[in-house]
Amino acid sequence: MERYDLPDAKGHFGPYGGVYVAETLMAALDELKNEYERVKADPTFWEEFRQELKHYVGRPSPIYHAKRWSEQLGGAQIFLKREDLNHTGAHKISNAIGQALLARRMGKKRVIAETGAGQHGVATATVAARYGMECFVYMGAEDIKRQSPNVFRMKLLGATVVPVESGSKTLKDALNEAMRDWVTNVDSTFYILGTAAGPHPYPMMVRDFLSVIGEESKEQMPEVAGRQPDVVVACVGGGSNAIGMFYPYINVDGVRLVGVEAGGHGIDSGMHAAPLSGGAGVGVLHGAKSYLMQDANGQVVETHSVSAGLDYPGVGPEHSYLKDIGRAEYVAIDDKEALAAFHDCCHLEGIIPALESSHALAWAAKVAPTMGKDKVILVNLSGRGDKDINTVAGLAGITL
Repeated sequence: MERYDLPDAKGHFGPYGGVYVAETLMAALDELKNEYERVKADPTFWEEFRQELKHYVGRPSPIYHAKRWSEQLGGAQIFLKREDLNHTGAHKISNAIGQALLARRMGKKRVIAETGAGQHGVATATVAARYGMECFVYMGAEDIKRQSPNVFRMKLLGATVVPVESGSKTLKDALNEAMRDWVTNVDSTFYILGTAAGPHPYPMMVRDFLSVIGEESKEQMPEVAGRQPDVVVACVGGGSNAIGMFYPYINVDGVRLVGVEAGGHGIDSGMHAAPLSGGAGVGVLHGAKSYLMQDANGQVVETHSVSAGLDYPGVGPEHSYLKDIGRAEYVAIDDKEALAAFHDCCHLEGIIPALESSHALAWAAKVAPTMGKDKVILVNLSGRGDKDINTVAGLAGITL
């Protein structure tokens, strides 16, 4: 394909993206956009960013050949990009560091964040402690119950966790409340947004900070597998880990990009979180235009996923564009399939994956047997599953 160079100056990926926010936020977004444009051209910023990733996060994260699982499946070889080995246990920390460094340059002493699975909340609380910032994390009350280990981690790190009781009490509602906080405290506060959604410049910034995932993979795959993968797979909620993996591969011919959404109880049930693969229309949510789960009146509908981090009715605008132009494809994996892959990864590879990542693993495990043994699938293992053991135990009728 021709050289991919998006978003445009107004933050559009084709018809998606843009800035749809209250007037009170426009000045803050313009300030952020202008500062990020300066930062993009400043090698000292990126050198500090790279040093933090190396010495604080522990990057580069390795790529691991899931040999036993591949042998059992009898088809393509599955490799895992081990984002679970990063400090705090997921890909989120790399984005949080980038945005925190930006906040520091802008003189912001207070940071806020939204979180679903808790990994972005933990990452934000971590960088706030690292740089001496006040931190507030908004989290749906339902997610607080199912992600209690991460809630305690945030508090240990000095963050204030604010329960959100509105709506479905999940990620969408946490993001709503974080935006309200930002409107109220815009002069003193930097919003560290955790996914590749929201108003411009956030989808671009988050993608840029997380592109380290795909860049490392492009360097590592020839060494560990002898070549680039045939298929790159990542789970998609808002889409941060996926766009971080996909973006460096967009212009690489012959590499198929597959985003795996949360099929919940099944697409036909309506209880899912799969706007790209579940037949959703286009709408505006949290400041940007994208595919969005909504009813006939344009009201956002409730979603369901066993994984808190994928329980979101929208998706980042760049994923919507990649779907439309056919460069990436998007599929759904239901709760049962994701849980089966979670257990298989534990038993066969000695790795406890996040339930979010388990959706991507499940799709790879389903497709690998249909491919030749000389084919290669690279899965972004976006996080570790320590945070999910209460959920998995509860589904098995076990109280920890």
